[in-house]
Parts: sequence; C-alpha cells; structure tokens
Amino acid sequence: MNTSDQAPTTASGLKNRTKALAKRGGRTPFESRLIQAGHATSDQFDRAVKDSQEQNVPFISVLEQILGQQLAPDITRYYKRQQLFELRVLYGIEPIDPDVEIDKFDISALSTLLDSNIIPISSCRDCEMLPLVKTENSITLALVSPDSYKVQNEIARLLKNLTVIRRVISREDFHLTFDNIVQFQVNKSAKAEGAISDEDLQVKDDVFGEDITGADDGDELMVGGENSAPIISLVDKILVKALKEGCSDIHIEPQEKDLCIRLRKDGVLREYFFLSEGKRLPRNIVNAVISRFKIISNLNIAEKRVPQDGKLKRNFQGRRVDFRVNTCPTQNGEKVVLRILDNSNTQLGLNKLISDPESLELMQSFAKRPYGLILVTGPTGSGKTTTLYSTLAECNDPGINISTAEDPVEYNLPGLTQCQVLREKGMTFASILRAFLRQDPDVILVGETRDAETAKTAIEAALTGHLVLTTLHTNDAPSSIARLEEMGVEPFMASTAIIGVLAQRLLRRVCDNCRIPYNPSQEELDRFGLPSSDLEKTFYRANIVNREAMLPNQRVCPKCSGSGYKGRAGVYEIMKMTERLQSAINKGATTEVIKEIAVQEGMKTLMAYAFDLVRNGATTLDEVLRVVYTDKGREAEERARRGKGLECDNCDAMLTPETIECPYCTTPRTF
Repeated sequence: MNTSDQAPTTASGLKNRTKALAKRGGRTPFESRLIQAGHATSDQFDRAVKDSQEQNVPFISVLEQILGQQLAPDITRYYKRQQLFELRVLYGIEPIDPDVEIDKFDISALSTLLDSNIIPISSCRDCEMLPLVKTENSITLALVSPDSYKVQNEIARLLKNLTVIRRVISREDFHLTFDNIVQFQVNKSAKAEGAISDEDLQVKDDVFGEDITGADDGDELMVGGENSAPIISLVDKILVKALKEGCSDIHIEPQEKDLCIRLRKDGVLREYFFLSEGKRLPRNIVNAVISRFKIISNLNIAEKRVPQDGKLKRNFQGRRVDFRVNTCPTQNGEKVVLRILDNSNTQLGLNKLISDPESLELMQSFAKRPYGLILVTGPTGSGKTTTLYSTLAECNDPGINISTAEDPVEYNLPGLTQCQVLREKGMTFASILRAFLRQDPDVILVGETRDAETAKTAIEAALTGHLVLTTLHTNDAPSSIARLEEMGVEPFMASTAIIGVLAQRLLRRVCDNCRIPYNPSQEELDRFGLPSSDLEKTFYRANIVNREAMLPNQRVCPKCSGSGYKGRAGVYEIMKMTERLQSAINKGATTEVIKEIAVQEGMKTLMAYAFDLVRNGATTLDEVLRVVYTDKGREAEERARRGKGLECDNCDAMLTPETIECPYCTTPRTF
C-alpha cells in the first residue's frame, strides 16, 4: 500500500500538532466569537458540545436546538472554516468539505462505490472512513481519524495494491454523508420490492387519531424533518407518538403480509399507525423501517442473522430521552423493540407511590436503618427502579455517602455517586460493588442481583455496616428467600442481613372521567374470595370502546381515548424480617410457610393491597385478575389468613380457621 499526503504518526508529532489547537482562555475563536456576540452563553455552548458528542449529532444542529433558533449563515460558515483549519493543523492532511467539493459527494456514485465492496460497509462505519474516488491504481479516502492505528491497519489489510490518497473529514460531515448513503441504499432496496411514496404512508396514529403524515409536530426529536424521505418521517413520528403518549416500549413487528407497530402504554400493548383505510402498514416498507431504526441506533444494518443491542439519545420538548434498542431475527424479518427511558416527569418519594399508610410507614422505617439489606422484587417494568430511588430520596443527606451501580443510570440525583455497568470493560455489578466497599459508603444501591457473586457481596456489605438496596426477579416477597438460596446464599446469612422485602406490581388506574359504577354480585365476590360486606360497596368497570363496533360519529373519552384506563397505581407487598420469620428461614422453611408466617406477622399481600385499590375506586377487578390474581395465589393467601385471629372483632363470636367473615354479623374477619 502506498500513501500520499501521509502525516507523521509519532507521539511527539501528534503532541506538537495538538498544541496548535490549544484554546485561548479555554475557548476556541468560534466559541469566543459566538459568546461575545451574545448568540449563546457559556453554559449553552458546553451543553451543546456534550449533547453533540453523546448523541452523535452535528454540533450546530444541537446548538440551534438549544437556542431555539437557527444561526446566521455567516456564523455556520465561520464554524466550518475553523473546523477545517483545525483538521489541517492537527493531521497535516488536506481537509475535504462536502459543501465545496460537491462532485466527490454524489450519493448515488458513493453508494455504487460501496456496493463494489472494495471496503466493506462495516469497516467504513467502524473506522469512520469513506471511499470517494477510485481509479485503476489509486483510491481517495475521507478519514475522520487518519492517525488511528486501527484505521491504518484496516487500510493496509484491505488496500494492499492501491495507492491511498488521504483526505481528512469532520466527524459530522462523515456521519451525515454515511447515513445518506445507507438511507439511499435502503430506499433503493425498498423500491425494488415496491415503490414507496408519501401516499403509501398516509397513516393514522391509531383508530381514534387524525392523519399525521406531513404534520409538523414542532418537537425537537432529531430524526429527520418535514422534508425528510417518507421512511425517515414515519420513524420520526413513531418516536414522537410514543413520547407524547407516555409509552414505555415500542414494538416494530414484521408480519407475513404487513407491518405491525405496537406501543406499550400503562403496561399494555396497543396497536398504532394504520393506513387511512384502517389497514396495517404495507409489507414492502419493513426492511426500510428496520434499517432506519438500526441506523439511528448505530447498529450494523448488514447483519440480520443475530440479535443486536444498541441505544440512542434524543432531545424532546426540552428534555433528553434515552432509548435502549434490541433487534431479533424472526421468521418474517427482524423485530425491533425500543425501551424508552424517560423519567423527566416522574416524582420521587415513597409517599407518592405507596397509598397504604401502614405500608408506607414500614418502608420509610427501612430507609432509616443504618445497615441491612432491602430487596425490591417484581417483573421487568413493574417500577422497581422508581421505588429504589424513592427509598434513596428518603435517606439522601449531605452527611451520607450514597453510591449506586446501575445498568443503565435511569435517574440523575444530586449528591449521589452513580456508576454505569460496562461489562465489556469488566465493570459488572459485583466488581463495582467491591469497589464501593473501599470508598467509605453508607448506602449502596445495586441495580440488579442476578448472580451468586453479586448476591454474596451484597449480603456481606449489609452485614458489615452498610445499608444495601437491590432488586430480584420473584413473584412475591416470600419467594425472595428461595431465590437467594438458588444463588448460593445460606438461609441464615439471608435472614440476618435482610431488613425487609418489597414486592410490587403496577395496575392501570380506571379512568375517573368515564368509569362505570356498579355493585358486585355475590358470585363475583366468591370468585375472588371477597367478603359479603363488599356487596354494599361501589366498584367500577372500565368504559372500553370496541374499535370494530365504533359508529362513524361516535366520540370517545378525551382523557383515556377509549381505553378505559389512564395512568397506573402501585401494588405493594412488604415483608418485614421478624424474629419468628428469621427462625423459620434458618430452619429451612418453605416459601408457603414463610408466607403464612409473614401474613400472621402483619404482611399485606399483593392481592389484599390490590383489592383495597378496587374498593377505593382506583382500579377494577379485571385489572386485579390480569396482573396479580391467580387461583394458586388465592389458596395460599387463604391458608395464611386462616392462621390468624379466631374471634370476631364485632360480636366476639368464635370463628373456625376456615372462616373469612363472621357467620352471625357478617363482619370481615381481621387477619
């Protein structure tokens, strides 16, 4: 391989060239000029630099977004000139500007050059290099980091018999050009299957929504604009819709004959985005839509045979939103699921989560303990992280050192030391936890305990004077003991370290604007094991609109859009470690026995908490059935309740262990 315009790559040479870029007073000439002219403040500039690097988005675009206005053309030209000058000084190579040398940046020609596979597209992306011109004996490359050993080795491996002419390009110009090329190829591939136009994508956000194609959302989400190609515009609108609706997940699901897009709102998946005639999106756009999501998530669009994980960050309505992205090959194509991490509107505080006064007081008492282990259990998406941070908020104080290990960091709280898990770098939950123990901690949060090493280290930390909070995946609070045993934790160690265990679920709140009141029947009460005294209570049903049966002019509730539910409420089961429980655990008691003892010691179960929400009009029996009720759970709860209290609180009548309510005065038995 021969090279021309090659700059020296020694450490001293790079150091000397880097000195030429030293900022005066900590600012580049462009920064100083912009700030002095009053176009931006120092804080706005620093934020733009940080967001641009994190989101891999052009700096000028981020800055304009923060400022809320476009910069004058002469300012952007000045920025570009300074950028090119710095690149020339830094690398000793002639820079290239796509806006000037337009002939070298014809997207169609560049796409053809990439298709020739002289340099694999994966190498172009990973090494940030782009072939511009190819002759019989030479090739011109645009490089973001010409001095990178990784780049030099890749060039030497792939282009042995060619003379390489190197040009340096800014990272912003490279990614803009590369994304345009990839999108060009995606659109070309999609058109081969069937032409895609704006008319093809006249979509509605859902059955009750209005046509949103071409609508100007006026939001800051940086994935295309109003003049974007149809696919880019569609992906933009999917993200915006999910954020506006407060959804937690986005599912892009290729089907045999069409494309299904579902959003998870309030814990339930619901289908959105239909064609104007009510049909799903056409099959011929599947590859284009999937590729667009992979592009903005920095995933390999050429790899379709194995699952991939990625992430993206976007600004939306003045706040930053993170997305975790996963692709999975299926029979009908790659399925993409995006998890939305947007906690900007979440209010932390146990009193904002737990509605039952006794349960709230108990959890607050756990947070005030000087040492011990607090476990929070529940399935993914049940609100465990919010509960953990609300607990931390209870004990957050300038005199306390709080450290957290998370994957990812979902809340940013002042006064906390927060660490992100990076498994590829060896930063696992266990390794971070061991490091914390050498940093004089008072309170430690471990995002998830999923292996024996993390579990044992957390137990040891709790036994050596630290308050440790972590999560497990179990169905209820008593099951956490068996889960720790599976991880190799001795029962006596667990019972000694644990202060308490909180299990939780999230139930949808019935919409208070359109809910339907009714009195439950005896048959319904018997089905759920509820006392006859609830016959006099007012329960509520959700007013769910059947989409297929809707009349043309029928209106739906403006608050819940016909779903019958709006928002979610937490359901909690808090097991306090008592002497009796500790003794039973040390003797190897089963989960059923542990639950019976816990109920007798005052634990309110998930089902009991959920039924209280039904009586208070917060949710419905249908939601209880969907989320927490099982026949096995009811039987276990009844066994546990029967072991407590054999005397009626109202008439002092003697009760049998099988009694749920007094047979004489129908007073519910106190357990």
